[in-house]
Amino acid sequence: MKKALNALLFLSIITIVTSCGVYSLSGGDTGDAKTIQVDFFPNQSALVEPTLSQRFTQDLQDLFTRQTNLTLTRSNGDLRFDGEITNYRITPMSATANQQAAQNRLTITINVRYTNKLDEKDDFEKQFSFYSDFGATQQLSGGVLDAALTEILERITQDIFNASVAKW
Repeated sequence: MKKALNALLFLSIITIVTSCGVYSLSGGDTGDAKTIQVDFFPNQSALVEPTLSQRFTQDLQDLFTRQTNLTLTRSNGDLRFDGEITNYRITPMSATANQQAAQNRLTITINVRYTNKLDEKDDFEKQFSFYSDFGATQQLSGGVLDAALTEILERITQDIFNASVAKW
């Protein structure tokens, strides 16, 4: 009886997994796409962080190669991402009793164009933005900058993934 239950459980799991079709375990639907092209995202904002363009481009490529079975290509990808960093802004967020900033916010906005050569109805151009707060007494450099960029880029790349292949 135990063997029959195990066999039934195994068949149920196999049926569920195979019925998911082209969905990856991360929830992304890449359809019949085999390749992905992520072009370099230049920094067009008034304030430029020198490493931001390269870091964002690499993070987006890494996310898709980790969470899908797509092969990264330099040209003619089935799925293509291009765009530019349009805003890199630091603003004071809260004040102390002395009318000085107690906290600052780094906000990054990226304009993304997504093209799906196999299904043009999925194409879009959108802006994705996120922020990270840090103490006003801290300099936005070294570990503070690295932590802020990690938080912001992780959120933006996941939002792009969700908008393009997860269809959220």
